[in-house]
Amino acid sequence: MTALRGARPLVRRRRQRGRSGGAADWPLGAEVAVDGVVKSYGQIEALRGISLIVQAGEWVTITGPSGSGKSTLLNLIGALDRPDAGTIRVAGRLVPEPRQAVEFRRHAVGFMFQDNLLLPYLSAQSNVETALIATGLGRRERAARSTELLAEVALGERARHLPSELSGGERQRVALARALANRPRLLLADEPTGALDSASGERALDLLGAMRERHGMTLILVSHDPVVAERADRVVRLVDGRVEAADLRSARGRRPSASE
Repeated sequence: MTALRGARPLVRRRRQRGRSGGAADWPLGAEVAVDGVVKSYGQIEALRGISLIVQAGEWVTITGPSGSGKSTLLNLIGALDRPDAGTIRVAGRLVPEPRQAVEFRRHAVGFMFQDNLLLPYLSAQSNVETALIATGLGRRERAARSTELLAEVALGERARHLPSELSGGERQRVALARALANRPRLLLADEPTGALDSASGERALDLLGAMRERHGMTLILVSHDPVVAERADRVVRLVDGRVEAADLRSARGRRPSASE
């Protein structure tokens, strides 16, 4: 398989910390391997043979013009859609078809979207709890877990507020807490700062980076925002459904030397 590999991620060998501080509380990030993936919608070729490897614990930002296939690729990795050809593996296992992906999405992957998709009639805490209902946790465990997550994103005092009572940045932090509820090995985010002002967007990225450092999860973001690209270990640019370029960089943003 022809694959594009990036800089070694900072967090790959770090101990993972969960609520009890133990290494086993949070699973290691997952490698994502995309091999020859093709996807069309009628006459529109969204992806034309994409091959890409994202290392466990790596932060990759996918950029490119509108219609280049960025969101399509993210949806395929997250089992929200299925490729016409090619394979996608997460942690060495084939991504299942959408109708068979309940366990995959419950235990392996978390999602963040530009418009948050929070339920407007539920409080911040209840929105986080919705991601835990299918896990089999009891009511008290769900409440404790959601309280812990909201505190982790600095929203403990806003737990009872409805989304309409929160700022855009706060709603995005609730969405992040919800995405982390199942302790995912892989976090997928589609334009996570697209609806935020620049200051709120910077704070959201700071928080994403902190969560990735703390828990060691793999992070794949789709964004037009150059600020989002600057935060990544690696930038992959799609054009017309193909990988045009992969920008290799170290965690501090400089390009690696030949010896690296």
